[in-house]
Amino acid sequence: MKLPKTFRYAAATFAAACSLLLTQISQADTLKVGYSDWPGWVAWEVGISKGWFEEAGVDVEFEWFEYVASMDAFAAGQIDAVCMTNGDALVTGSTGAANVMILINDFSNGNDMVVAAPGIESIKDLKGKKIGVEIGFVGHLLLLNGLEKAGLSESDVELVNMPTHQAAQTLASGDVDAIVAWQPNSGESLKAVAGSTKIYSSADEPGLIYDTLAVSPDSLAEYASEWKKVIDVWYRIVDYIKDPATQADAIEIMSARVDLSAEDYAPFVKGTYIVTKSQANSIWKKAEGFKSIYGSSKIVDDFNVANGVYTEPQEIEEYLDSSLY
Repeated sequence: MKLPKTFRYAAATFAAACSLLLTQISQADTLKVGYSDWPGWVAWEVGISKGWFEEAGVDVEFEWFEYVASMDAFAAGQIDAVCMTNGDALVTGSTGAANVMILINDFSNGNDMVVAAPGIESIKDLKGKKIGVEIGFVGHLLLLNGLEKAGLSESDVELVNMPTHQAAQTLASGDVDAIVAWQPNSGESLKAVAGSTKIYSSADEPGLIYDTLAVSPDSLAEYASEWKKVIDVWYRIVDYIKDPATQADAIEIMSARVDLSAEDYAPFVKGTYIVTKSQANSIWKKAEGFKSIYGSSKIVDDFNVANGVYTEPQEIEEYLDSSLY
C-alpha cells in the first residue's frame, strides 16, 4: 500500500504511527521461505539473484538455514514455508506443525549413498557388518530399500546410530564397515577413506526421496495467488538450469551460495534430478510406488510408523496439493 506523494500528514507523530503500521502490514504480507544446502533448494538462488520474484510481483523472502533448523523455524511459526523432503514433511506434521506440499523440486538421483569401506563391493557384502546411519531418517529408508533388493533385511546387519554430518569421520574411524549419507557428507566419506566405494544410491530407486516446498495451511489459504507466482518463478528457474546455454551460469550462481567452485558443485547438481513441470504433473498423479509422490509418501509413512518416528499413520492426501500448477 503506497500513499500519494502529495499527501501531507498533519503531525509528525501521526506520520510516525502510520509509518510503523505500514511496515507491519508489509512484513505480514511478505512470504517467508526457509531453504538450505541441497541442490534442488539452492536452485532458488538463481531466481533470487536474477530478480525474477520481483518481476513476477511477489513479495517473498528466502531465509538460509541448516536443514534441521529450517524445519524448527517452520514449526515455531517463524517462516511461512520450508524446503524439506516428503518424508520430513510427514514427520514435521506429526508433531503438530501442519504443512502442505505444493511444489516438487526434485528427487535425489545419486546424492544419497551407501558408502562402504575397501573390500566391500555390494550391498550383499554388508551381511553381518556394522553400518553407520541416522536411524529414522531418509538414509535409513534408503538402506532398507537396498537391503531388500539384495535379499537381505535389517536383521542381517548391525546399525550404528550416527549423525549424518559425522559420516566421513565415522567411516574413517574403522568402527563401521559402511555409512549412509547425502551430499556433501557422502562425497566427503568417499574422500576420507581411500578405496571406499559407493555400493548403492538414490539413483537406484528414483522417487524414494522427493524434495518439496511445504507451506503452512493458513498461509496457503490466505495467499494462494502469491504462492502460485512463486511456483511460476520456480519453473523459470528449472528452464534456466536445464538449458545448455544457461546451465553453466546457473551452476555458478548456485555454487557461490554454498562457497564452492562451479567445478566442484556440478556433480551435486547432476546427482539431483530437478523435475520439469510436465514431469511433476506425472509425479502428482495418485498411484502406488515411488513414481508418485502419493505412493512414495505412503511408503515413507509406513517406514516412520514402523520405526517409531511417530505412532499414528498420517493422512497423506492432507499433505499434498497440486492445485496451483
